[in-house]
Amino acid sequence: MITLKEMKTKKEMKQFVTFPFSLYNNHKYWVPSIIQDEIDNFNPKKNPVFEDADAQFFVALKADKIVGRIVAIINWFEVEKQQIKKIRFGWFDSIDDLEVTRMLIEKVKEIGIQNKLAYIEGPVGFNNLDKTGVLIDGFDHIGTMITWYNYPYYQKHLEQLGFVKEKEYSENKFKFKNVDGFYFDRVSNVIKKRFELTALDFTKTKDILPYVEEMFEVFDKSYSKLSSYVPISKAQIAFFKKKYISFINPEYIKFVVDKEQKLVAFAIVMPSFSEALQKAKGKLFPFGLFHLLKARKHAKEVTFYLIGVTPKYQNKGVHAIIFDQYTKTFAPLGIENCIRTPELEDNEAIKKLWEKFDPITHKRRRTYRKNIEHNSCQDQKTTR
Repeated sequence: MITLKEMKTKKEMKQFVTFPFSLYNNHKYWVPSIIQDEIDNFNPKKNPVFEDADAQFFVALKADKIVGRIVAIINWFEVEKQQIKKIRFGWFDSIDDLEVTRMLIEKVKEIGIQNKLAYIEGPVGFNNLDKTGVLIDGFDHIGTMITWYNYPYYQKHLEQLGFVKEKEYSENKFKFKNVDGFYFDRVSNVIKKRFELTALDFTKTKDILPYVEEMFEVFDKSYSKLSSYVPISKAQIAFFKKKYISFINPEYIKFVVDKEQKLVAFAIVMPSFSEALQKAKGKLFPFGLFHLLKARKHAKEVTFYLIGVTPKYQNKGVHAIIFDQYTKTFAPLGIENCIRTPELEDNEAIKKLWEKFDPITHKRRRTYRKNIEHNSCQDQKTTR
């Protein structure tokens, strides 16, 4: 018999977060999160995303053993301001049992009905800075710290339950040796001169911090037209700034400014922490932090996390300045491989951005959608 339980207490949230550690125990390609970091992410007192969102956490139990989990999410900005009547689900994991998945999804649907929402989409997080999509291809490649890994049956379960493709993402990689440094040096100089732009490089985190809010303004302008975009609040920016910026190598963050010193483009790249996180096994202490710091300094693989150019300078070659910066930074460090985070399959602009590097699509992931059939006797809106 399968039962569901909502997880609320500190002990229960730790059980929720650690379930994948048993599901993927010693899996070659699964990358665990830091347990406490994940718990804090789900804490409304610590994560400002809850100013605009509600979330409920559920596990499926069989013989008192956790066999599945899911988060039901309502992003109220999306629902009320953008009029997108969607309930999200994320952090979905399950054993290979269709009934477990069915019960978890039915709970999300139930909450959607209570709030008069029109459809379910997932797996997705709270907003565009979170992980997204169920992996549908590329199961023999190691995950990253900013994507979910899952077994192939996840896709089958969702499709058997009537879900259809909503959005598809590709993940690509290329060899750093494919980057033509001479080309980008030449083009970068032309673009900088033509538009009176300046490239900013950093060696100290404290010099980056004053630009972070402006960076997210560029991020907002760059991505606001995408169908999946939900704005990032100032409180969430401050949270991101405190949580992540100080841990990213300052030399891996690049800015481009105009003659008034206004930010027009940015990029954030991170060293690959995948193997370090596997060694850490979800804990920073006693040895996890050592593995992460070692990767931060010595990783030969990097992940392109965010890149944005204001609309005024899009399609004007400004990205060449950023790539020139990275070429000059990565060459002395012996960087070998570059990984790109999931990108929407219909984002033609981003495809053109990378085409000179001969990228290989090594993973694909997808979010799924299912309309909610309402029963009038069940339609009782909850109070926010």
